[in-house]
Amino acid sequence: MGLARGLTREALFDLNVEKILDHWGLPEAVREVIANALDEQALSKTAEAEIVKRRDGWHVIDFGRGLRYQHLTQNENPEKQRKADVVVGKFGVGLKDALATFYRRGIDVAIKSPHGDMTLRRAAKSNFADVKTLHAAITKPSEPGRKGTDFLLKGLSDADMDAARDYFLRFAGDDQLERTELGGILRRPADEPARIYVKGVRVATEENFLFSYDITSTTAQLQRALNRERTNVGRSAYQDRVKAILLKATSAAVVDELAKDLQSIPKGTNHDEINWIEVQEQAVRILAARGKTIFLTSQQLLYMGATVQEARHDGYRLVFIPEKLLPRLAGLRDVNGNPILDLAGFVKTWNASFVYDFIDPSKLKKAERNSWSILPELIRLAGDHAKRVGEVRISNTMRLDEGAYETEGVWDSPNIVVKRSVLDSPRHFARVILHEIAHASSNANHGSIPFMAAIDDLAALAAVEAIEL
Repeated sequence: MGLARGLTREALFDLNVEKILDHWGLPEAVREVIANALDEQALSKTAEAEIVKRRDGWHVIDFGRGLRYQHLTQNENPEKQRKADVVVGKFGVGLKDALATFYRRGIDVAIKSPHGDMTLRRAAKSNFADVKTLHAAITKPSEPGRKGTDFLLKGLSDADMDAARDYFLRFAGDDQLERTELGGILRRPADEPARIYVKGVRVATEENFLFSYDITSTTAQLQRALNRERTNVGRSAYQDRVKAILLKATSAAVVDELAKDLQSIPKGTNHDEINWIEVQEQAVRILAARGKTIFLTSQQLLYMGATVQEARHDGYRLVFIPEKLLPRLAGLRDVNGNPILDLAGFVKTWNASFVYDFIDPSKLKKAERNSWSILPELIRLAGDHAKRVGEVRISNTMRLDEGAYETEGVWDSPNIVVKRSVLDSPRHFARVILHEIAHASSNANHGSIPFMAAIDDLAALAAVEAIEL
């Protein structure tokens, strides 16, 4: 039954608004009116709702079934509950709070519906003349043939309407980068906080998010957090959903920014999403699939500097990651299903890349034999540093794919292998042999303190012997 059937004079409907949301401004109240119009459009599958300014004020118009007095009750709308996937509104109390806010802030409201016209008035409660509350004054419809509801707001400023429209994704104009089954990832507005939308209505902002988000598939926790205010929802309510949306992202527009942000962590200029370990893993999985990449920590750079240089020489891109992420790499694969390479993995790969073609020293040329002949003196000079060395062997090859960096010698325990090309002079040969003896003695990588100590001691031994001679 419509509002106006049998209505012969004005009727007052008590809104029973006991507690006003004092911090609500006019934009929040208008937001509720717009949300109701958009919901009615979606539920009734009628024409696009309109927001227009006319001489008498701002109008919010839908072309649905028309507002009824039942919509002014405290109860949630059962139809919206059943079809939550297509509506942006949630609470029946939202409209009542909006009406109370309009009245308190001096905005005249005039509503036209095929079921009756409505305005606002303070009046005594039924049977309690000394208690006045806000009522909806309902009269017969002035436009009984109207399709839908015309909500007129007299005295509303353009700025308040603009602010109200900005709550809605469809009016705010945020650029969507990717749509997933759980929601959309949006480009963050320039020089503004990121925005968190739930089903197209903004519920929060984030100062240090990389993207804005529109959550279209909600969780129970988020539903509970969407209280009657629908603003300033805490991050704990939507964080898991935002994280899940990011983990489903595949577009270059999104994953490139995540990958870039991962590399900003050491500088402290990253955004909050990349602090989540699951998002870090996703960024690593994406980066690893984009060519030769090694993931390492800043600490590893300090004590494995030479290995890092070898990786650079081999054409690997280095990506620095947080310490807490490093142990998790072993169980990860990139988005193509391939293992992810950290610095330890690179060392194994590097070692496996050596392919030797050994030659007999008796086959050397005369100049090469001259260099080779100083080996016993070098071993004697090294003293205890050389005690772990088994043999010194010569190979025509070291690594089949040398790249820009040529490997001239290697400590391949218990032996030292040198490339034949280092025998071009005794000095060249001595430099490589003593370098590898330092590796054997220290059992450490280039650039490490033990390795450098061994190098220094070998230099001292050579200096003392040269002086004594």
